[in-house]
Amino acid sequence: MVTEESRKKILVSPSILSVDFSNLEKDMLSIEQYVDMFHIDVMDGHFVPNITIGPCVVKGIRKVTRKIFDVHLMISEPEKYIKEFSDAGSDYITVHAEVKYPMLKLIHEIRKFGKKAGVSLNPDTDIGCVLPYIKELDMITVMSVFPGFSGQKFMPEVLEKVRLLDNARKVNRAKELLIEIDGGINGETAKLAVEAGADVLVSGSYIFGSRNRKKAIDELRGWGKGYLLS
Repeated sequence: MVTEESRKKILVSPSILSVDFSNLEKDMLSIEQYVDMFHIDVMDGHFVPNITIGPCVVKGIRKVTRKIFDVHLMISEPEKYIKEFSDAGSDYITVHAEVKYPMLKLIHEIRKFGKKAGVSLNPDTDIGCVLPYIKELDMITVMSVFPGFSGQKFMPEVLEKVRLLDNARKVNRAKELLIEIDGGINGETAKLAVEAGADVLVSGSYIFGSRNRKKAIDELRGWGKGYLLS
């Protein structure tokens, strides 16, 4: 029997990379009541070929909303900035598996400041590098595009990674671990991601570029209805 308790809850995390930055506060508040968190992409122009925002912007928008801040550090030396982003008001801090600094040390550094720890995997990065830490992590982000710019096309080949991570989560009884997918998420790709095992959908241009943002968010979240947790 399908009950409300057995339905998989899908979390929606809009990427503010796609907002009109001249109306950042207005754009965030226009969807605040409909979303679970905000995804904040931090790029350094080195790890990825783009530069976005720093701790001062996170600190500024922290005053706008009390929603969870899902801060994604696409930077080469995250160990130097974890404290700053923690102090600025981050809730989740996600670092990339591809950086040189030891992953376990990064996880512990994030936890030291009382934040939830995440690791992100580029499309060509094997999940084997995160499996030893699966019980240490709060979230694993599977990139379904190569990071750096919004509006890229979804890469369906990464869905196998999501399936493998979902299975590893079950085998390791890491029930609290969230699997997030980031890149090219829309009404169609959301269904594929949820069926593969994703819990958190990061979506930017699909939400902020929609004439009816609430409807777009509802479409993303709706793929969780009737999806049974095993």
